[in-house]
Amino acid sequence: MTSVIILRQARKDRDRAEKRAKADANATKFGRTKVQKAKEKSDADRAAKHLDGVKRDD
Repeated sequence: MTSVIILRQARKDRDRAEKRAKADANATKFGRTKVQKAKEKSDADRAAKHLDGVKRDD
């Protein structure tokens, strides 16, 4: 015999799986690690400091 399938629960499971797949795709597309964020911040700070150092006062 076959088992009984609860359609409401099956739909909820399907929707959860779709949301999880979309979230994983967004995380790989837009997400950055903590190390990457820190490196970008330090690069920006270094560039700003460099620009302030070579800036002329008229």
